[in-house]
Amino acid sequence: MIRVRGLCLRIGAFALRDLSLGVPAGDYFILLGPTGSGKTLFIECLCGLLRPDAGAIEIDGRDVTRLAPRLRGIGYVPQHQGLFPHLTVADNIAFPLKARAVPPAEIAASTAPLIELLGIGGLVERWPAHLSGGERQKVALARALASRPKVLLLDEPVSALDEAGRERLCADLRRIHQQLRVTTLHVSHSVEEALSVGSRAGLLRDGTVIQTGPLADLLRRPKSEFVARFFRTENILAATATPLPQGGCELAFAGHRLRAHVRGEGTVTFVVRPESLAVHPVDHAAPNSLSATLKRLSDRGPYLRLEFDAGVPLVAYVTAGAQGYAEGSPYRIALPPEAIHILPA
Repeated sequence: MIRVRGLCLRIGAFALRDLSLGVPAGDYFILLGPTGSGKTLFIECLCGLLRPDAGAIEIDGRDVTRLAPRLRGIGYVPQHQGLFPHLTVADNIAFPLKARAVPPAEIAASTAPLIELLGIGGLVERWPAHLSGGERQKVALARALASRPKVLLLDEPVSALDEAGRERLCADLRRIHQQLRVTTLHVSHSVEEALSVGSRAGLLRDGTVIQTGPLADLLRRPKSEFVARFFRTENILAATATPLPQGGCELAFAGHRLRAHVRGEGTVTFVVRPESLAVHPVDHAAPNSLSATLKRLSDRGPYLRLEFDAGVPLVAYVTAGAQGYAEGSPYRIALPPEAIHILPA
């Protein structure tokens, strides 16, 4: 378990500000944020490379705020692996155990299962310079796990890999976590990466965590416009909401009136994810829909991105090849009432 309370750290003009976060034991948690939001500073505070100005860090119920890194029970994979170029793969993996004067037989017993689990048995006699990016990450991961840490910290573990390499390593991370169940905090700036490996996440902005919870909540029930935009919820619209007697509300905007299951009143901002919109022929009598003209179509491979003008801009993601779409043509766009989310005031 990781518990951070009121963490503060100032370096130059940037500061981590009253940062609090909890990760349950055995969880795989993704800490997201744009470049410069403080993700690496935070993870370096957790593992003891930086000492915070204030606040407390607990690992597995123990206060480690002032402990040396080697005493915290943490395995750390930095963004650029940090492998020792003068050591072979086998010696890199064994290094934290040798540094603690663990007997050779115990080192072999600890590292052999990890080498097998990560599928790097054929690399043990190689030097880091002769490894691919994905191979170096696996070696760094094995080294971080060799001492059987209570917590595993991963700083942008797939950022330097190509797309195929990212997919493979994310699959390996899922598999390893399912087997070892070590509490893991994975730092990333990529929504796709987060969805590939975890189910819970937090979003960091300007040195503080602004929302945590299941990834489904951050995707579909953001607490702010910043969260919505980070998770690529492109439809963010202002409306006037009128409560309905049967529950929910009616949203009036740009000459349209739509129903939402959530309650709202007065001037509101609502969001709906692009993949939640349904695109129909213009003469289709779709409920909770509006007329719009297709302005631009972009083929994104597995899906099409459709930009519409409905008096306000709307974006829909639809399955590629589902039907023919023509720029400049009118369509009927349905917004499911349950997919509409009103941002907190």
